[in-house]
Formats: sequence, C-alpha cells, structure tokens
Amino acid sequence: MSTALTDLEPKALWTHFHGMAQVPRPSKKEEKILAYLKKLITDLGYTYEQDETGNIVVRKSATPGYENAPMTLIQGHVDMVCEKNKDTDFDFDNDPIEAYVDGEWVTAKGTTLGADNGIGVAAGLAVLESKDLIHPPMEFLFTVDEETGLTGAKGLKPGFLKSQIMLNLDSEEDGALYVGCAGGMDTAGVMKLNLSDAPATAKAIDINVGGLKGGHSGLDVATGRGNAIKFLTRVLTDLRKNIPGMQFSSMLGGSKRNAIPREAEAVIYVPQDKIDDVIARMPNYQELFLNEIKTVEPDLTVKATPVSGNGKVAHDTQFAAILDVLQALPTGVIKMSADIAGLVETSTMLATVTMDGDTLTIGTSQRSSVESEKTDIVATVGAVLRLAGFEVVQGDGYPGWKPNMESKALKFVKQSFNELFGKEPEIKAIHAGLECGLIGEVFPKMDMISFGPTIEGAHSPDERLNIPATHRFWDLVVKTLENVAKSVK
Repeated sequence: MSTALTDLEPKALWTHFHGMAQVPRPSKKEEKILAYLKKLITDLGYTYEQDETGNIVVRKSATPGYENAPMTLIQGHVDMVCEKNKDTDFDFDNDPIEAYVDGEWVTAKGTTLGADNGIGVAAGLAVLESKDLIHPPMEFLFTVDEETGLTGAKGLKPGFLKSQIMLNLDSEEDGALYVGCAGGMDTAGVMKLNLSDAPATAKAIDINVGGLKGGHSGLDVATGRGNAIKFLTRVLTDLRKNIPGMQFSSMLGGSKRNAIPREAEAVIYVPQDKIDDVIARMPNYQELFLNEIKTVEPDLTVKATPVSGNGKVAHDTQFAAILDVLQALPTGVIKMSADIAGLVETSTMLATVTMDGDTLTIGTSQRSSVESEKTDIVATVGAVLRLAGFEVVQGDGYPGWKPNMESKALKFVKQSFNELFGKEPEIKAIHAGLECGLIGEVFPKMDMISFGPTIEGAHSPDERLNIPATHRFWDLVVKTLENVAKSVK
C-alpha cells in the first residue's frame, strides 16, 4: 500500500504541502493559491495584509514570555515552475499536482512537483498553525511571481514588514546555509521573419532533440547537462549544408527563462526526394551527441518526423542568421569564483526559442554574484544578438545578495544546526536569484539567511523532495525560532 503525503512526519508540514499541491499556482496566475491561503489564514484565526503586487503578510504574537525577542520573518514564494513531459496530459491552470511517495522521496507524475517553493510556504503555514512551539514575534511573507521575474519581491514597499530577522526557506540543499546569491538579468533577441509560401513540391519535417535532463539554469549550470537548443542548432546547420533546397519554417526550444532547455524542435521543408536522406541522418547525430555527453545525458534522442507543416518558410539569409546567432551565443559557466570553492560566479543560459506568427524570439538569462561581471556578460550576449540582426530587449534585472558573515540570522541558525546535528553546517552562496537581494534593498536593516531541504531536479519534471531532509529542515526551523525567542532571556 502506497504512503500518502499526509501520513508523513512532521504531519503538519506535509499536510500543508499536500494542500498546496491541490491548488494550481503557475507564475503570474496565483489567484487560486492566494485565495486558498487567505481562507486558510482566516480559518486559523489570523488576519492578513496584501499589497498592490499581491504579496501577503501575516503576523503572529510571540509565545508568552518572549515578546521582546527580535521579530522574525518566515518567507517563501507561492508560485511554481510549470514543466511537464511532452507525453504528459496536464493542465497547470486547473489540475492538482499528482504528488506521490517514492522511497525516501516525494515526486510528481510527469510534472514539476512544486517543492520549490511549496515546502517553504508549507513550513510557514505549519508554524503559523502551531500551538506548542516556542517562537519570537513572527511575520510570514508569501510572495508572488518569484519564478518569472521576482515580481513580488520587486513590488515590496517600505513599512510592509517589521521584522529584524528573515528566514528565507527557498534553498535546496540539506545541511547548507546560504548567505548570498547571484544577481541576474534576462536578454532577448527578436527578429521579424520574411515568410513566403513553401514550394509546392517541398515536404515538412519536424526535427526534434529531446530526452535531456534540463534543470535550473543557475543551480544546475555547472553539471554539464546538455542544451537541446544547441544540439538542434548543430543538426540544422549540418542539414542546411548537406540537403540542397532545405528551408526553415519554425522553431521552438525550451520553455522557461530560468531552465536549461530539455527539448527543442524545428520544422523544415525539403524536396520530396530528400526526406529519406534527412531521416537517415538522425541516428548519426544522436550517436555523435551521445559520444560527447552520454555520461551526463544518457537519454538524449534526435528524431525526424514528416508533418503537415504550415506551408510557410523564411528567407534563407534569415535562416543563416538564426543558425549563426544560436551557434555563437555562449551558454553555461563563464567564470568560477576565486573566493568560494565550487561557486559559479558568472554564467549565461540560452534558454528559449519561440515563434509568434512571423516573429522569432531568442530568450537568454545572465547571472553573476559580481555586478560588473553581470553587466559585462549581458553586454556580450546583446552584442552577439545585434551582430546577427536581432533587436535586443532586456529586463530590469535584480540585484545580488552580498554575504554578511556577522549576521545574527546566520548565528542563530548555525547554533541551532550544531545543537540538533552535532556538526557545523556548510556556509554557501548560491548561483541563483533569491528574493533576499531585493528584499534587502527595501529593508536594509533586516538580517537574512536562506536554507531548505534537499530538492533535486528543480524546474523540471524530475523534481523530487527528500523526505528525511525535509524532517531535518523542519527541526531546524523550529529550533531556530526557539533560539531567537530565548536570546533575550
């Protein structure tokens, strides 16, 4: 008999995580999860405030006798990355996540799990609901749209929060405390294509690269995982060189600005007598790529399938420009930190290729814990796009979070970790955009730290949450709140 999430311990934490999994919560579509949280908060006997952006804050009085302890904030974001396997029939706007227990892990059937950051929010709700924990005066901040632009954190205004200490529960490694993060920016290239009718004798073929692991474009950037868009570009470049009369119709690769592309496909038109030649080349491409990356990506596939197509093709000079820019765009680690062993300092990711009618858009994201390096890699990517004739569009970006090794928050969590587990935690910075940087800009006197349980495969359908690590995570939250409360005794 399979184990239900609600039977796992600590029961309150898993019950809230299960409850959140039943409610759709795509980024920028948080109406249902916010309504769920408002009702839950009200049913627990608390009131909430909501700002113009949609963020919710709840306050809870201290355990009697600990009213003078520093007010402490638990923070997490309510949205989730919505990724599914191509063969999974799932509607993220309406369907509940099908989470289940698999040994020592919780995962989902063919989709992202939403442990990022559902488990952090669930921990906050469990603390809010608790009657027997020792804790200081508390605030709980539930932010919106973290995954597609940190919109909630960007929308915070002075005065909305009162806490002196913040526990961001949006990290993904058991035993690690995060005291800094990378800043980032998105850079897109846009090109309007000159489309015309495909020759009447040409036939459409869909070229697909799939089976890759994907993952978080910051956390997993140093793993050596394959980029489906890059592999597809190589296939198309070789076909264009060797298949006379080949023409480009459309391309779709990746799905999220902050995920490594797992799949990419393009529709091309070729003369009728070249179809068999194109299909026959696919095993050779697959063998070539697996020879390069099989250790990391054993399930990579390259396939060609005749399709009906839309009957439109782009001018060959534009096709050449698209292939050139996709080939030239850097992707992956740009520089490792000289100060923190194993930390990626600067990276860029070729993340998406999309088409809307006759407009092709290439999406990329840049990250760095050094602001000047972030500016430089953004400029590099922009230059490559402009040289290929693309219009460059850049986002507002977000700041990094500079480590403070004298932080009181760090002191309390380190103390708690040592008391619970009899050893020192790892102190790290993360090559990803946490909300801490933005929150710290608005509330510069707030001491912050980030930690969480082990989550593997975040931002991909392989996402899974470790059950024993989640129990330790909960114990650390509880012990930290107790130590903060008792710090004034």
